[in-house]
Amino acid sequence: MDYDIKDISLAKKGRLRMEWAEKAMPVSKLIRSRFEKEKPLKGVRLSACLHVTTETAVLMRILLAGGAKLALCASNPLSTQDDVAAYLVRELNIPVFAIKGEDSKTYYTHIQKALTHFPNLTMDDGADLVSSLHFIALKKWKELSPSVRKWAEGLSPSKREEMIKGVIGGTEETTTGVIRLRSMEAAGVLNFPIIAVNDAETKHFFDNRYGTGQSTMDGIIRATNRLIAGATFVVSGYGWCGKGLAMRAKGMGANVIVTEVSPLRALEAVMDGYRVMPIGEAAGVGDIFCTVSGNVNVIRKEHFLKMKDGAIIANSGHFNVELDLDGLREVTLSRRKIRDYVEEFQLKQGRRVYLLGEGRLINLASAEGHPSSVMDMSFANQALATEYLVKHHRTLEKKVYPVPLEIDQEIARIKLLSMGIQIDQLTKEQAHYLASWEKGT
Repeated sequence: MDYDIKDISLAKKGRLRMEWAEKAMPVSKLIRSRFEKEKPLKGVRLSACLHVTTETAVLMRILLAGGAKLALCASNPLSTQDDVAAYLVRELNIPVFAIKGEDSKTYYTHIQKALTHFPNLTMDDGADLVSSLHFIALKKWKELSPSVRKWAEGLSPSKREEMIKGVIGGTEETTTGVIRLRSMEAAGVLNFPIIAVNDAETKHFFDNRYGTGQSTMDGIIRATNRLIAGATFVVSGYGWCGKGLAMRAKGMGANVIVTEVSPLRALEAVMDGYRVMPIGEAAGVGDIFCTVSGNVNVIRKEHFLKMKDGAIIANSGHFNVELDLDGLREVTLSRRKIRDYVEEFQLKQGRRVYLLGEGRLINLASAEGHPSSVMDMSFANQALATEYLVKHHRTLEKKVYPVPLEIDQEIARIKLLSMGIQIDQLTKEQAHYLASWEKGT
């Protein structure tokens, strides 16, 4: 079996950490039990590009139980937990291509290795796997990394055609990836249906809000050991992730500022009790900055130049492009790594700013990502979405679809059951009232 990980001897530690995570993932355990009996993914080749974490290991166990043949690569160079990667290889015999801290060349080589699996289904977190697959199909060689391009150009035309036509569907985990995939759909280049797992209510209401909020604060604190109370904390982007982060920062005593481009979200932030202003204004007053927008160059060169001496800069959006790192380097006189995940930039005008985790997802770079209990719902959506695609792909168009409502509702129902919480059910009279238009009073 081909694989590329840091150290296979870490497998035992990875298994123990997976077991700890699984204890807080009752929905996933229930789905795995059913998949073991029914084998809904039997014979399906699935290539996944995800954060290689303990919770992802739980998901891999579900997919294996369902009969899938798997290959896994990392969706971020800094998010891999090397002991988990070792566990997946040694004990589950899954080809894993992921090493924490891998450089960009290795990262894309690992994506190529996952594509060598010639998947029927894709599972992505950020759409790097799916976009690489489409670049190969469209022969857009310039868009590919050198390693992937060299491999793809060596494939016969029939193999390249087989690679894209063999895929019956895919799933996408995160906001950034869904944005990219909807762009592909609009451009008419999307070659197979995608289910936007990110948009399930049991995903973004909980994973994005509570998971990102808590884990991002965890990552910033682990990296810096700075006190949050009393600090001016700037949150760039007020989507579900931004709402969760602002809520957690406020709860720890920070003075929170929100920057936004959407009038509706900016208004919501004001009504939630936060100060709202342009990033150009916030740059001069913030102590800690964190981007969670899903966009590019949210904090730019001119903003770095306005920051206080000692300002801390982090990102919890999917890609580090949210920060203008080229612009930061242009105005830097010298730089040094001052502690793990903290790099000091001495700016040309004399002040110093501190970049966390190379600008990559700080909740996974210096911490462990989302708590298992919220990933339970996210990865339950992933598992059930793959089952749905296997059953229904022939009736689906080459579009980005939401998670079917019945799947979302079932996951919420099981989660409540696992928490010992019961809720009301509609009476026949109530159900009839909601379905009719005649009664008004």
